[in-house]
Amino acid sequence: MNLNSPLNDRILGFERQHERGAHMKCERCGGDYPSEYYFKTETVCIDCFGKMSAEEQNRATYKSLMKYPMTSTSFNIEGYRIVKQFGVVRGVTVGSRSILGRIGADLQTIVGGNITMFSELCEKTRAEAFDMMFSHAEQIGANAVIGIRYDATEVMDGVAEVLCYGTAVLVEPER
Repeated sequence: MNLNSPLNDRILGFERQHERGAHMKCERCGGDYPSEYYFKTETVCIDCFGKMSAEEQNRATYKSLMKYPMTSTSFNIEGYRIVKQFGVVRGVTVGSRSILGRIGADLQTIVGGNITMFSELCEKTRAEAFDMMFSHAEQIGANAVIGIRYDATEVMDGVAEVLCYGTAVLVEPER
C-alpha cells in the first residue's frame, strides 16, 4: 500500500487533527471551530456554505464526497481489477442526543418537516462508522472497500447503533 498517497495524507492529517483535539478553520471565513460538526464540507463551515451559490455548493460538496474515492456499494470499481480480497471490514458507532437535544427535536416534530437535530446525529454516526470501516481496511493492507452497506439498530430509546461494513480489497488499474 502506498502510504504517501494524497488520500492517505488527507486521512492521516484528519486523524492527527482529532488526536490533538485541534480546532478546524473554515477556508472561506477563517472561523475557528471545535469540531468537524460545524462544517458542511471538509473545509467550509455551515454559515459560509449557506452563503455560497448553488454551483459553488455543488463543487464543494463533490470535493468532500471524494474523500474516499476507492469505495463502492457495488462489488467492483470501474477501471480497476481486484488483486486480493481481505474479507469483511466494519465500523460500529453508537449515537444518542442529549436531553436538551431530544427536547429540541421533540419541538421540531410539532412543526413538522425535517428534524435537523436527528438528521445531524444520523449523519455524524454514519460518517464515524464509515471512517472506522475504512481505517480498518487500511490497517489490514487494503486500498479499497467494495460492497459497502449500512445497518442501524435502536439499542434503547433514543440510542442507535450504526454499522457500516464492506469487503476490503487490494485493487490495481486494469491494463
